[in-house]
Amino acid sequence: MATAQEVRYLNPPSVDVNKKKYCRFKKSGIKYIDYKDEKYLLKFVNEQGKLLPRRLTGTSLKYQRKVAQAVKRARHIALMPYLADMMK
Repeated sequence: MATAQEVRYLNPPSVDVNKKKYCRFKKSGIKYIDYKDEKYLLKFVNEQGKLLPRRLTGTSLKYQRKVAQAVKRARHIALMPYLADMMK
């Protein structure tokens, strides 16, 4: 068995710098997420058109649900595409 000193990595193991995540909606005091503001909603969607998860955006559960509903509404009235190649 290899000891801890003999173990070599190709890339050094990343050390997480526990950056404090925050909900931008709580911090700004936003109560309503407007589905007609597609430029703002693009921040919560990746380049393929998929919604980004909470662990990446830092959004709270309450507002993540509201973001998802707003994106779905914007897609339904064709403000945002359902599928896209390199949307951003």
